[in-house]
Amino acid sequence: MTRVPLIDTAQSSGERRELLDQVQKNFGAVPAMFRAVANSPAALKSMFGSFGALGHGSLPPKLGELIAIAVANRNRCEYCLAAHAALGQKAGASAGEIADAQIGKSTDPQTAAALNFALKLVDQRGQVSAADVAALRTSFDDEGVVEIIAHVALNLFTNYVNVALEVPVDFPAINLRDAA
Repeated sequence: MTRVPLIDTAQSSGERRELLDQVQKNFGAVPAMFRAVANSPAALKSMFGSFGALGHGSLPPKLGELIAIAVANRNRCEYCLAAHAALGQKAGASAGEIADAQIGKSTDPQTAAALNFALKLVDQRGQVSAADVAALRTSFDDEGVVEIIAHVALNLFTNYVNVALEVPVDFPAINLRDAA
């Protein structure tokens, strides 16, 4: 059971209602995570705005989803893993690519570089080395480097919300994987 109420759009008003209506328009539903975050309209506005901004960034949507999958699996966030696996499939990721991303792997060198860096950010709490950034810059320009960090940061927020608040998973479940 979730540790905060899941806000019902029909019972909302003002900015909270407007934001939940935008989520409904974009997703065709209001997933439980958004309903939990809606306890704070400021947090909901921040999260929804970040998803929108990064969705129009320089990184392809599929890569953004694979990063989210890697971060969710590392943080053991079943909600985000399920949600981003579904979104990843919509963005063109195969079941194999999703399974590989869970453990930070990819057969595509650019995707592998992004996932490796993303998981270093998570594991080292942002304390990556100049060599780590230089290695990533062999595959991405400065805009891509910053967007990868932004994707990781956004996904840390959503992982923490879903794990800490025990938000019920309302996407098809995906099993967590342990790194080899």
